[in-house]
Amino acid sequence: MDNFLQIENGKAIPRAAIPEVSFDLFFKSISQFVKDDGFIVQFFVYEEANVYKLLAVVRNSNLYAISTEIGTRFQSFTRSVSEKFHMFEREIAEQFGLKPDGHPWLKMVRYHKNFTGKEDVFGNNYDHDIPGNYSYFQVNGESIHEVGVGPVHAGIIEPGHFRFQCAGEEVLHLEIQLGYQHRGIEKMLPALPHKRYPIICESIAGDTTIAHSLCFSQAFEGLGGLTVDKGAKIVRSMALELERLCNHIGDLGALSGDVAFNPPAAYFGRIRGEFLNLLQVLGGNRFGKGLVRPGGVTHVMGDEQRRLIRDKLAEITPEIEHICDLLFGAPTVLARFEHTGTVEHSVAKELGLVGYAGRACGIPYDARVTFPNECYGELPANTNSVTNGDVNSRATVRREEIMHSLKLINILLDKTETTAEEVHMQECSLSPDSFVVTVNEGWRGEVSHCLLTDNDGKVQRYKVKDPSFHNWTGLAMSLRNQEISDFPLCNKSYNLSYCGFDL
Repeated sequence: MDNFLQIENGKAIPRAAIPEVSFDLFFKSISQFVKDDGFIVQFFVYEEANVYKLLAVVRNSNLYAISTEIGTRFQSFTRSVSEKFHMFEREIAEQFGLKPDGHPWLKMVRYHKNFTGKEDVFGNNYDHDIPGNYSYFQVNGESIHEVGVGPVHAGIIEPGHFRFQCAGEEVLHLEIQLGYQHRGIEKMLPALPHKRYPIICESIAGDTTIAHSLCFSQAFEGLGGLTVDKGAKIVRSMALELERLCNHIGDLGALSGDVAFNPPAAYFGRIRGEFLNLLQVLGGNRFGKGLVRPGGVTHVMGDEQRRLIRDKLAEITPEIEHICDLLFGAPTVLARFEHTGTVEHSVAKELGLVGYAGRACGIPYDARVTFPNECYGELPANTNSVTNGDVNSRATVRREEIMHSLKLINILLDKTETTAEEVHMQECSLSPDSFVVTVNEGWRGEVSHCLLTDNDGKVQRYKVKDPSFHNWTGLAMSLRNQEISDFPLCNKSYNLSYCGFDL
């Protein structure tokens, strides 16, 4: 670990403190770290004085940073070290036109843009910008057929293209192409005034408003020297758990519908609405927008809000327990959940899966426990009893997290501290030539924001990572050798974000 700098979650440091080593030493250090069960939090490039810098934030039980200088080509980590790097390297190639030599499947992540008419690093020479307009991977054989789904889907689902290579009903390979929701958020943020940041960041993924706005706010607090009182931390922690409850309960209902077991689907749908309403009671918006800001929260939780939340939890907790028993006690449901969409522990570890998708495969990582902030250092951790990597495991982990979140909110409600005042976004001065990374356990898993400031204290690079960036490949692997009719069930068991990935 001599070549790494140990850093703290949400604590800003001078950029000069980050070790900048030769690429050979960088490659050797990162490779050994990952082979020793390390994971990637951030892995990205930024440009400074016409020089490309590659910066990595990695984790085991601690966070570490290391950087190096690279040219227009650099040795790929994906082929020789770990699949954990494959999406990060493709993103670097797309954003900066830098080529990771030896990458086994270098294709665009979100979009393709090449107006020169010359071949780019992806081997394409298109003169337009159309997501998905490239040659898909193909499986050859007399009985092989190909099924394309999307990008337009039924209902209100976000756009994404799924290309199945099948032998009869069996899926041999699933290729997922996203990018249809790409908004250019990372490029946009450094050009905006600070007061617009919270509106952009809480809209990165609409169902992960609290987690993304919390990452942003903690980053600005670290860079701006802002403090947050205990009352505001209680509200933030409660909001994060309410967001987790809304989504897990909604997805259990969707899983019920996917196996044609309609009573739980109806009940869970109604109960999800109850938790959305509690978010409105807590912060004035059913999706948590406008609540979390650097330095605190925009709504003070008073006695009336405490009473309303406590009473509603007491009312609906027995209902949740009953509906979960109904769902998981039905043999017809278990017959569809168990052994469907299985990702082995070794594969999940190699891909670096996070959140409930990782915990369902026996990877116990939870950022609330490993890198606690807000009130989580004072709260009990969760445990998972079913970790076989299948749909049933992912659903069971969600059930356990629902009950755990209910417990956490009740503990938080018993705390008497109240935030001193409402805090709204204002212009604030950030430390110049500084670096900060924030990590939170959103409902899907590890959410991370990383900021670099220049010598004037302006944001030079803003890097966002949604947990879906890790987990879409897990969905593709869960379809290997499954029937194509299992795709809706597998897809819903992950329920990954399109826009959170597309940025």
